[in-house]
Amino acid sequence: RASSQQRALSSMSAARVSSCLPGAWCLEQHMPPSSMLTTVGGPVPVNSRVGRHKQRYAETGERLVAGCIPIKYPGSDPTADTVQVMLISRGGKGWTFPKGGWEDDETVEAAARRETVEEAGVRGSIEEHVGTFSFRSNKQEHQGNAHQGRCRAHMFVMRVAEELETWPEYSQRLRCWVSSSSSSRSSRRVMGQAVAAAS
Repeated sequence: RASSQQRALSSMSAARVSSCLPGAWCLEQHMPPSSMLTTVGGPVPVNSRVGRHKQRYAETGERLVAGCIPIKYPGSDPTADTVQVMLISRGGKGWTFPKGGWEDDETVEAAARRETVEEAGVRGSIEEHVGTFSFRSNKQEHQGNAHQGRCRAHMFVMRVAEELETWPEYSQRLRCWVSSSSSSRSSRRVMGQAVAAAS
């Protein structure tokens, strides 16, 4: 029998917006007011990791990627009506979840957390592994990489505990909280398409 969290997650799993977000359901965009920010402590990262020399690859050649679906909800019992999901965009060119390369000096969970704070500026606890999704990155394919843009992403649900005012990719990214029920109505695309969106 599905738990309330599983039901909420299934409702939000279609949360991928391919163009601009309808203002009616974009609850907080780019940076929430200071009164809405929370801090859990610890050093704030300044720069994103760069380079590919530590990148992990699957035995079949795909580039391995990790990321999170950031969520927040009041209390301890999430529902489709109370869960909010964070989406990010680079310059408004499609909306997706934070993700990026999994490197050989970190666990997959650590990579997912790192990419999420670098791209979305949020930190929190990983609650569960959603699944592994294969996709083709147009960006990587156009750069002529040996893996020809083929990627395999490990995606986790993160319950957000901290929203940073600035983060490594603050100047490059927009971020937006949406309700899981609204995001599902606005898009019926599956999770794999969200993972495959250009980051």
